[in-house]
Amino acid sequence: MFGLFKKKSAVSVAAEINYGGLKTDMHSHLLPGIDDGSPDAATSVAYIKAMMKLGYEKFITTPHIYPDLYPNTRETILAAHGVLKQKLKEEQVDVEIIPAAEYFIDDLFADRLKNKEPLLTIHKNWVLVEISFMTPPPDLNNILFDLIVHGYQPVLAHPERYSFYHNQKEIFHRFKDQGCLLQINLLSLSGYYGRGAQEAAQYMLQEKIVDLMGTDLHHQRHLDAMHHPALFADVQKALQTNTILNSSL
Repeated sequence: MFGLFKKKSAVSVAAEINYGGLKTDMHSHLLPGIDDGSPDAATSVAYIKAMMKLGYEKFITTPHIYPDLYPNTRETILAAHGVLKQKLKEEQVDVEIIPAAEYFIDDLFADRLKNKEPLLTIHKNWVLVEISFMTPPPDLNNILFDLIVHGYQPVLAHPERYSFYHNQKEIFHRFKDQGCLLQINLLSLSGYYGRGAQEAAQYMLQEKIVDLMGTDLHHQRHLDAMHHPALFADVQKALQTNTILNSSL
């Protein structure tokens, strides 16, 4: 009798966590062996299977294109995508995997635009971009404007993680006014990246200016952290209060 009032087990709580309301993970590092994400195809498939159990139905993979560290190209990304698709087929995992990229904004990225190099997009003309965690590029506004001029929709990756914006949160509104979509990382809501990132993410949600939510999944620790009930509750609240576009991708 008294067993009815016992707390739910960790297993039963985890079973109730389902991110199906998002449907699509639009920011991940699941392509094998080309950046600081999954090291091989077997690991990628294991992560994808685990995320499917959490309710995800589609994955947009966004490996870094960061010349100094991860000098990826369209060719290296499409090749890794082919390897992953083949492994998924062998494992009989039927799921949609889209190859895209997370572009690091620097002078070389500006040159890509000037040279009209076709960019890998997460959806239609949407381009996921990130900036240095140390300091913003001095010409950031111009590059974002040039992206729009060249027919792209800029999507700023995890703005809540740039600590230099934590004391000037009005900048997030300015990005929106410039025409950017804002993507926050799910794990920022749990404090995974620190209190500053958590507060910035919560601020953007309170202001209802968040457009997309991504796992930014790199490794098993990220996957494990997604099973936290409080994080799941925060994501559900975000879906109710903001116009989150993941499910439309």
